[in-house]
Amino acid sequence: MDVAIAGGHGKIARSLTRLLAAHRDRVRGLIRNADHADDVRADGGEPVVCDLEWSTADEIARAIAGADATVFAAGAGPGSGPERKWTVDRDGALRLLAAARAAGVERYVMISSVGAEDPPDGDDVFSVYLRAKAEADRALAASDRAWTIVRPGRLQDDPGSGRVRIATEPFRASVPREDVAAVVHAVLHAPRSVRRTLYVGAGEDPVDEALARALA
Repeated sequence: MDVAIAGGHGKIARSLTRLLAAHRDRVRGLIRNADHADDVRADGGEPVVCDLEWSTADEIARAIAGADATVFAAGAGPGSGPERKWTVDRDGALRLLAAARAAGVERYVMISSVGAEDPPDGDDVFSVYLRAKAEADRALAASDRAWTIVRPGRLQDDPGSGRVRIATEPFRASVPREDVAAVVHAVLHAPRSVRRTLYVGAGEDPVDEALARALA
């Protein structure tokens, strides 16, 4: 499989790159900072400098052309203000969607967040973030792509356990980023996950078993 990951230097993206590379899949990591290229290479990916915040859909389409799937793992980051939640977390995802259409990339996996199913109205940064994710998710779900939306709970930097809970209804539970990457890796290889929204948190079941149960 040939996978293009937007936000290729993020923590989930780097874990996902290592998993894909270990299974001999091709990975293109889209990064905005060329200084991060060596890290992507070290993970087994091919760095592609392409800033979703400022690139056009056509430029992004050229970066992902020929891919079997694309993953939106980008984000403005915890230190950013409300404006960049719109320009990165929403608009970047929408540009990637337009690029996927233009490049003929059918599979699109969105890394979203629990709470995007019913985002709050507040003006605080996290509320704006959830509304931005919600708008991006709605656009993807209304599209003609073979989409899956993954909504993890609160993200942690602890080492992954390889055991999670996956559900099709919202629940709140923290989860290591490494385990989210493992879920996305499994989703990419699970045709039954197409056109499904999946909630992810720490749990007791191995990833493949948890996914199979959620998709049954």
